[in-house]
Amino acid sequence: MRMNRRQFVVGAVATGAVTSFAIRTRPAHAAEFTYKFANNQALTHPTNVRAQEAARKMQEESGGRFELQIFPSSQLGADTDMLSQVRSGGVEFFSLSPLILSTLVPNAALSGIGFAFPNYDAVWPAMDGELGTYVRGQIAERGLVTMDKIWDNGFRQITSSKGPINTPADLEGFKIRVPVSPLWTSMFSAFGSAPTSINFAETYAALQTGVVDGQENPLAILTTHKVYEVQKYCSTTNHMWDGFWILGNRRAWQSLPDELKEIVAKNFNAAGEQQRQDVMELNAGLRGDLEGHGMVFNEPDTAPFQAKLNEAGFYAEWKGKFGEDAWAILEKAVGKDLG
Repeated sequence: MRMNRRQFVVGAVATGAVTSFAIRTRPAHAAEFTYKFANNQALTHPTNVRAQEAARKMQEESGGRFELQIFPSSQLGADTDMLSQVRSGGVEFFSLSPLILSTLVPNAALSGIGFAFPNYDAVWPAMDGELGTYVRGQIAERGLVTMDKIWDNGFRQITSSKGPINTPADLEGFKIRVPVSPLWTSMFSAFGSAPTSINFAETYAALQTGVVDGQENPLAILTTHKVYEVQKYCSTTNHMWDGFWILGNRRAWQSLPDELKEIVAKNFNAAGEQQRQDVMELNAGLRGDLEGHGMVFNEPDTAPFQAKLNEAGFYAEWKGKFGEDAWAILEKAVGKDLG
């Protein structure tokens, strides 16, 4: 099933998603297990459209025993707050970027190394293969459950209120919002920028008030969160691929009978594969929409950006932090030597 941006919005309205504080699917009788799923995506983002479909299937296939309540748009807290809540059991499930997760699981950020993945043809075999298995093992060691399939966020682009980013020199002294993650801070510091770690829920206000000059995100985020209202320029750097791991509280997961675990995992993973296709197509088709909102696009040559990172010692630094074995898994997955 494929949807464009308009169909996502229409679908969300038709299902009532945009009129409620949280997306809930309630059985006729109280569910035996009622779990919360929090995320930072807008109601119309493919993440929540597919999560709602998965929630309905979980309810139906469990005979009403399991109910998943969905809380989008950081309604239960910012990313770092929600990571604490899923660890403590305040929420049962939460979706999070591997790079922000690295504040708890350092090697979760392995998939986010700058310019590692050239395209989606390299991403999914890696994340469904040895690289994804390695990262899930790292997550499990820190006491969290994660689903097998990582969901998509997309390749990230740099936006600015000051002007286009054409060369690494344009990033020198550039005040850029980055998520709360050491890898993001390190990468933009290597460019000579002034990165500021800000939770996503606070990013629009930071751009609007001039706390930062720019930010970086996939095009779908620029649309669903109306970043175009506070940013003029978009440079298609594709500097990093990013996704969302579905994280679960271990105690809550272990409380489920095996048959319910199977139903929940199966539907989360199936929804993830559908969401990947949705996000890829959505990001590929949004440039025209964003230009219609006044954004100006440019397509810089990325080779000088990679060379700048190598020259600044970025790759050598992170190879040392991740370790030789982990770095070898990454290079095998992307099919090239990094740095």
